Amino acid sequence: MIAHLRGRLLDKQPNRVIVDVHGVGYDVFVPLSTFYGLGAVGDETALRVHTHVREESLALYGFATRLEQDLFERLIGVSGIGPKLALSVLSGIEPDELIRAIEHTDVARLTSIPGVGKKTSERIVLELKDRLPKALPTERSSGVATSPSALRDDLLSALINLGYHRPLAEKAVESAVTATPGGDFELVLRRALRELAR
Repeated sequence: MIAHLRGRLLDKQPNRVIVDVHGVGYDVFVPLSTFYGLGAVGDETALRVHTHVREESLALYGFATRLEQDLFERLIGVSGIGPKLALSVLSGIEPDELIRAIEHTDVARLTSIPGVGKKTSERIVLELKDRLPKALPTERSSGVATSPSALRDDLLSALINLGYHRPLAEKAVESAVTATPGGDFELVLRRALRELAR
């Protein structure tokens, strides 16, 4: 069972990364909350890992913090939620905001996450309300400034990978870029996700 990886980033996409550990490349699925804090391709990185084993496959899910991993593991324990949907939930809402939404039975906020319907939201609240981890303060490294067109392309790609329809994603990206001039990827993406949650 793989529980932790430390190595060099070989490839980096909004929903998955490849980590080179002594010449072996590990393909790891990550939520956006983890993706935000990763360095550039070629940088050293460390991830907490959940190894998900099925009869026909073995998949690795990586997280920057214990809180993200705890929430992921609690989410996949909810009936009807698999690892991919759990990752979508963590990509569509910040960990501390997810905890608040569950504590306050904010089904509307949970339903605004792509792929999460009303029944799934209600199950999440019902099954997790009494067994939530405590939110911990996390430090995120600041992003590197990118050219406006490259930033737009990266943002659009990230939103489409999260399951948003292209026209909606384009509108949210345009609005977020206009509202946060000079903002880095993380900041503008958060703004775009807030636009889509309205």
